[in-house]
Amino acid sequence: MNPLKVEGIVKQYGDKTAVNGISFEVSEGEIYGLLGANGAGKTTTMRMVLGLIYPDEGQILYNGKAYSNNELRNLGYLPEERGLYPKVRVSDQLIYLGQLRGMSKKDADKNLKKWLDRFEVPEYYNKKVEELSKGNQQKIQFIASIIHSPKIVILDEAFSGLDPVNVELLKSTVKELRDTGTSILFSTHRMEHVEELCRNITILHRSNVVLKGSLKDIKKQFPKERVILNTENEITGLNQIVGVTNVVRHEYGYEVGIANEAVGGDILRHAMGQSTITRFEIKEPTLNEIFIKTVGGDSHE
Repeated sequence: MNPLKVEGIVKQYGDKTAVNGISFEVSEGEIYGLLGANGAGKTTTMRMVLGLIYPDEGQILYNGKAYSNNELRNLGYLPEERGLYPKVRVSDQLIYLGQLRGMSKKDADKNLKKWLDRFEVPEYYNKKVEELSKGNQQKIQFIASIIHSPKIVILDEAFSGLDPVNVELLKSTVKELRDTGTSILFSTHRMEHVEELCRNITILHRSNVVLKGSLKDIKKQFPKERVILNTENEITGLNQIVGVTNVVRHEYGYEVGIANEAVGGDILRHAMGQSTITRFEIKEPTLNEIFIKTVGGDSHE
C-alpha cells in the first residue's frame, strides 16, 4: 500500500474546472514530480492533498485511510509563498509549529537544533526571521515543514531564491528524506531538478493530465533530435549531411539537429574523417523540451 494515493479527483469552482480527474500514487521513499504551467491545476491538487480544500469527486488516501486530523500530523508542506513571521525568533516559531503537529516542546527543540546544525546555521536559533537573508529564510521554512518528521512531504518550488551552493545542500537533504522512506510530492518549474530527483511524474495542462508515468518511459516516447559533437579541430560540411536539420557552434563544440537517430552514424563518420573526436552523444530529449512539446507553452509561472 502506497503512502499517498490520489484517485480521480475533480475540483470545480462554478463553471470552471480546476482539476479534472487526476490520479497518481507516491510510494514510500519516492520523490514524485507534479508539473504544469500557470493555471494547470498543480496548486489546487496540492491543496486537496493537504486537506485545505476537498475534492468534489474522487478521493485521497494516506496509507489507505481517508483524510483526518491524525493523518494531517504525518504531512509536511513547504509552500511556494513563504509564511514565517518576520519579527518572531526562529526558535519560538518552529518549536510552536512542531507542537501544533503533536510534538512535545522538548522534542521540537531537539529537532530544530539538529536541523540547524545540519544546515550549518546553529546561530540562527535566537535570530528573528527578518534578520536572515532570503536564502536562509528559505532554509528555516524548509525546517518548519519537516521538523515533526512527517511521512509525506509536499514541496512547492523548494529551491526558489537559493544560490547554487544552497540548492545542492537542500537537494541532498531531500534525497536523505527519500532514502529514509519519506514520500515526497515535488512541484517545480526547474525541469533539471525533476530529472535529477524524480522517478515518476505527472504533467498537467489546463486541469488535465497530459503525460504520466516513469520519466524513463516518457523519454522513450519522444525522438532523439540532437547530437553533441566535440572535436579537436574544426569540422566543415556538417550541414550538408542528409538528415541534419541545423548546426549550432558552441564553445565546447557542435550541437547538431537530426531528423532521426540513424543520421548520428553519418555525422560521426564525417567528423572522424577530419578530426579526433573527444565527445559524441546522441542526446535524449530533456524534460524541458518534452514539457514544451506537450503543453505547447511556457514552463514558467
